[in-house]
Amino acid sequence: MGREIHLMNEFLELSPLWQALIVTLFTWGMTALGAAIVFATKGFNQKLLDGMLGFAGGVMIAASFWSLLSPALDMAEGNGYPAWIPAAVGFLLGGMFLWGIDKILPHLHPNTPTSKAEGIHNSQKRRSTLLVLAITLHNIPEGLAIGVAFGAVAAGFDSASLTGAIALGIGIGIQNFPEGVAVSLPLRRDGMSRRRSFMYGQFSGMVEPIAAIIGVLAVTFVQPLLPYALSFAAGAMIFVVAEEVIPGSQEKGNSDLASMSLMFGFTIMMILDVALG
Repeated sequence: MGREIHLMNEFLELSPLWQALIVTLFTWGMTALGAAIVFATKGFNQKLLDGMLGFAGGVMIAASFWSLLSPALDMAEGNGYPAWIPAAVGFLLGGMFLWGIDKILPHLHPNTPTSKAEGIHNSQKRRSTLLVLAITLHNIPEGLAIGVAFGAVAAGFDSASLTGAIALGIGIGIQNFPEGVAVSLPLRRDGMSRRRSFMYGQFSGMVEPIAAIIGVLAVTFVQPLLPYALSFAAGAMIFVVAEEVIPGSQEKGNSDLASMSLMFGFTIMMILDVALG
């Protein structure tokens, strides 16, 4: 117990940049842990995938409000204009950014049959690359959100707290577990070896530490942009949930399981954020 307290004190004394990096290394590790499920299952389990996707969606929705939009609204108060303006502008820009990325780059959804890939040659290698690309792109706003949250603490905003930033990291780490599953199990379904399915799955979380560093540096040096940055990350995450996660979790006939899993994920993230924040 004493060693754990010592490690926590050392973590609290680190700069926000190092704190964000450590937390996103944890989230990357959770992605790898989820991808490792492929070693424990004999075959593809659609119910497991759909339930975990729904759970991830619930966590992302809750984190978008309590950890991102709500602090953005608080930070924008007293600046001579309505507090909702930065939140609304940033939120819409985040969604539009992900929408643009989806239109520009070809990608696959976890439940997309190989025969219905979006405008690509349906080889296994090509499919694998695009599936990993899709999840990797979706991890960018998650890493950015963590970096922005720790940057807000460094900037000294009253509405930003270190425990809240840590809670956000824990929540995103929890939902990264099913994201790792969402890559490795479909690849295994398509005939890829367990080892390669795992490697592709964990690779999708590698972008989060990079995005977190960018987020910390951006808000540290350009503090007036912080409410916009928080809202931007929230909008990007909600777009992912609405466009990818919820439809993907329900299109195989497990809508009740996916919906209840979403409710459960939302509740857990809400409790984490309110209790720790």
